[in-house]
Amino acid sequence: MKKTTTLLILAVMLLLNGCSSVPITGRKQLNLVSDEQVLSSSIASYNSFMTSAKQANAISKDQAKTAQVIRVGQKIAAATEAYLRATGLESDIKNFAWEFNLVKSDEMNAWCMPGGKIVVYEGLMKIVNSDDDLAVVLGHEVAHAVAKHSNERMSQQVAAQAGAQVLAGVLSGQSYQTQTIAQQVYGLGAQYGVMQPFSRKHESEADKMGLVLMTIAGYNPQNAITFWQKMSANSQTSVPEFLSSHPSHETRIKDLTKWVPEVKAQYGGK
Repeated sequence: MKKTTTLLILAVMLLLNGCSSVPITGRKQLNLVSDEQVLSSSIASYNSFMTSAKQANAISKDQAKTAQVIRVGQKIAAATEAYLRATGLESDIKNFAWEFNLVKSDEMNAWCMPGGKIVVYEGLMKIVNSDDDLAVVLGHEVAHAVAKHSNERMSQQVAAQAGAQVLAGVLSGQSYQTQTIAQQVYGLGAQYGVMQPFSRKHESEADKMGLVLMTIAGYNPQNAITFWQKMSANSQTSVPEFLSSHPSHETRIKDLTKWVPEVKAQYGGK
């Protein structure tokens, strides 16, 4: 009984102290899992994906588009690091080892792992007509890493699914509990449930942060509106927003239309 009470008190203290702020937006987020734990788990998942992609000959052979992904990605990464230095967050830069990849797939998708490991699918490049268009995608993905959305998701899983003893184990760095939570966060399947609203929140936050990062990098944030209009026109499915892990195209376009003038006014841009 005494041990359980002690663990519960420890868990409550960690929950109370495990908060941080998201750069650019300033939103408070739950952050119970260390950067080192998140990076260790995510890099293992990323390396596994890239190994499988190479074995399946799925790395893009399109040299021009691959070069475009790397060029725009590196420019946004540089702008991101400049922003972090200018806002007193230089210590976060050590967590990033940027990589930008293009893989063979007709899926119109891209994703980012913590640490700046980003993959773009060739299917998405079909509606990318310029570097400004691509900057919309890569700015959004880089924003996920900068905002530490994976840390937050893992922390939410810890708080929601783990008891006090497991919580204490995860936060003390025990690898088994951390890996179990990481598998849930980085799994390929999508589950409808309590995590979905947070996921939509993260997507919207990454949209807004992405606008800022692409603008600082010298790209036109106005392209975010036209890019998502193209995404909407090419969408083959319509899932009700309350069942989706992403905002609806209509919601996204409406929000971006509101944010673009704000971002231009504060950060300049084309």
